[in-house]
Amino acid sequence: MPHLASQEDDARQFDAKDPLAPLRGRFHIPTRTDGTTLVYLAGHSLGLMPKRVREVIDEELRDWAEWGVEAHFEGTRPWYSYHERLRETGARLVGAKPGEVVCMNSLTVNLHLMMVSFYRPTKSRYKILMEDAAFPSDTYAVKTQLHYHGLNPKEALLVAKPRRGEDVLRTEDIEELLLREGEHIALVLFGGVNYVTGQVFDMARITAVAQRYGCIVGFDLAHAAGNVPLSLHDWNVDFAVWCNYKYLNAGPGAVASCFIHERHANNPDLPRFAGWWGNHPATRFQMHLQLEFIPQPGADGWQISNPPILSLAPVMVSYQMFDEVGMAALRDKSKRLTGYLQLLLDQHLADRVIVVTSSDGEARGCQLSLRVRGAPNDLLLKLKVGGVMCDFREPNVLRVAPVPLYNTYHDVWSFVRALQSCLT
Repeated sequence: MPHLASQEDDARQFDAKDPLAPLRGRFHIPTRTDGTTLVYLAGHSLGLMPKRVREVIDEELRDWAEWGVEAHFEGTRPWYSYHERLRETGARLVGAKPGEVVCMNSLTVNLHLMMVSFYRPTKSRYKILMEDAAFPSDTYAVKTQLHYHGLNPKEALLVAKPRRGEDVLRTEDIEELLLREGEHIALVLFGGVNYVTGQVFDMARITAVAQRYGCIVGFDLAHAAGNVPLSLHDWNVDFAVWCNYKYLNAGPGAVASCFIHERHANNPDLPRFAGWWGNHPATRFQMHLQLEFIPQPGADGWQISNPPILSLAPVMVSYQMFDEVGMAALRDKSKRLTGYLQLLLDQHLADRVIVVTSSDGEARGCQLSLRVRGAPNDLLLKLKVGGVMCDFREPNVLRVAPVPLYNTYHDVWSFVRALQSCLT
């Protein structure tokens, strides 16, 4: 087996041959106090800042200064139709039609809005099915929705759990649960990628099986959008929500996004919480003369307030970049980059590191979740001192994500070297 130090040249050669390597230059890479570049492997938590963001926000600030309120219809990118600029790029990102995607609010707010429309419990069909270790905000949202409808989460919330001794869910076990409980399930709500284990769920298969039993199907794509290819329209997903600040690099607390399949999005009678920006543009500015809400067609009809321009600008920059590069190219590099990480861990730290995430490249995205045997309590601090930034989730999972837009093979090699140093 080769010595880790001898493999550094291999990593640099891989980078030299990488056609996507120039993309790294479009991002600000954090540095240490001595000015050296950090190995940033935390894009699953907060993506790095594209350099063009500052330029675009400055343009909006300049239009505000020069035009005032008239910038809604004048200036570089008129604000009135600003959210429409993200329709087509956002749709291509998740495999949707343009009218099925809208950028608005934050992820959990959008999830609540979607459950207003799509969680309509009846006496016989009232349960919600989620995966084990779902993102906490999703669980809180679901439980409060159940309480709102007068239901007890202990009875109405179903959780699909891995088999004893396993970390990831088997799709056949999800199907078996649906077979047993499907006629009582109103909503299936899964993460596209589980935030703890990094497991990519078979969204197409889960959707098809759940809908066969009459369930509505929604996904939280916070860790999937910009990470793995999606085909929401063709998979017939009912709705999906996602944030734009992880793999999509649109900044902390960035405006989130929402997908609503056209068969629902174009149904004006579907229950929803309404606001003036979801009103049909032809009547939106009739104000007090238009007392009845008339939703505009498509996902736009779920908007409540006018879009926050300074927060949407980074999302626009991100979507344009993903549209330019394409998810196919990013996914190809992601598989190779994450596979290289797995290879080095297996070669040099197999006795100390358990990879929780599946070894199947189709069942994982960028993220590998690791359990480190005998890890020091200050492992994260030691890694940062060694020039590496990743993160930790209780009780014992180290999350590492080599992102194809800006991470390198040498980043991966440097992480394994730093982890090896921390464990010796």
